[in-house]
Amino acid sequence: MATVRFEKAQRWYPGAHAPAVPGIDLEIRDGEFMVLVGPSGCGKSTTLRMLAGLEDINSGRVHIGDRDVTAMAPKDRDIAMVFQNYALYPHMSVAENMGFALRMAKVDKAERQRAVEEAAKILGLTDFLDRRPKALSGGQRQRVAMGRAIVRNPQVFCMDEPLSNLDAKMRVQTRTDIAGLQAELGVTTVYVTHDQVEAMTMGDRVAVMKDGEIQQVDTPLNLYDRPVNLFVAGFIGSPQMNLLEGVADESGEVRLGDYLVPVDRSAERRMHGRITVGVRPESWRLVGGGDGGLPVRVTVVEELGADSFVYGTCDVEGVPSTVIVRVGARVHPRRGETLHITTDPHHVHVFDTESGERLSA
Repeated sequence: MATVRFEKAQRWYPGAHAPAVPGIDLEIRDGEFMVLVGPSGCGKSTTLRMLAGLEDINSGRVHIGDRDVTAMAPKDRDIAMVFQNYALYPHMSVAENMGFALRMAKVDKAERQRAVEEAAKILGLTDFLDRRPKALSGGQRQRVAMGRAIVRNPQVFCMDEPLSNLDAKMRVQTRTDIAGLQAELGVTTVYVTHDQVEAMTMGDRVAVMKDGEIQQVDTPLNLYDRPVNLFVAGFIGSPQMNLLEGVADESGEVRLGDYLVPVDRSAERRMHGRITVGVRPESWRLVGGGDGGLPVRVTVVEELGADSFVYGTCDVEGVPSTVIVRVGARVHPRRGETLHITTDPHHVHVFDTESGERLSA
């Protein structure tokens, strides 16, 4: 296995007014599952393709282990790529598809068969080795593509949105399979997705990207609990964080119209001017109408069984057009009803509105 290191790696497409990736610095540990996540066009797939050798690097370096692979051909980098489309040969059986790369490398037939059977056992494909791809489900085809990568025993797996062609139920199952498989094999893996739920449930660490630059690299839990800026705060979390814009009040709180949001003391000393506070849906609590809570008029209730998400509107200045509140399963707000909500200081994320920088500890 191997570490992966990007050193100010830049990709500038001919004719473009700006680089797709201005110069990324990132170190991925040996055996780590690293997820690159961000909106479409943020440079995550370009970064992965630079690692795989499918995109030229205009400046900077890329290292796999102790090798500088910047100028190496893709076939010499000892990586295996799993794409969004399965790219299986329709006229070949599952076994032939999985062993194709080994056959091209002139690996002995017995050794090739052993590697394919071992990978098939890991992936639950043993009973399908004689079938053609058209006889398989989407999830099974993606496992064949995974098997084709596994048999090569590479130093690094590169996965470019491999689950985007699957339906919702199959995506959940397959992402669990991939995460478990990577943990079992211990192969350094770089995984690209635009789905932050995938990122949060699969990665050992997650790199959040915007405009070709990394905004934050951290564990999923730390990204959720301590986003470093407004972009990460708004991107990570499903449903997303409520972001409310106000001004720093002399009381040490944030004023939204006539409503004061309590904040942690660590943020009080750094607050000046325009402030944005973030509150996760589960961090609101319901209070009585006379207790000074923020009034929210219910427009939609999503009942999920274990709990519910309430979507509503609020006329208080600085509050977004939709406020999201998570409530218990036995709370049954009705459409048109007005709830009053508040939160506790340690649940409030505080950001400078202009710079987007996090102010709370």
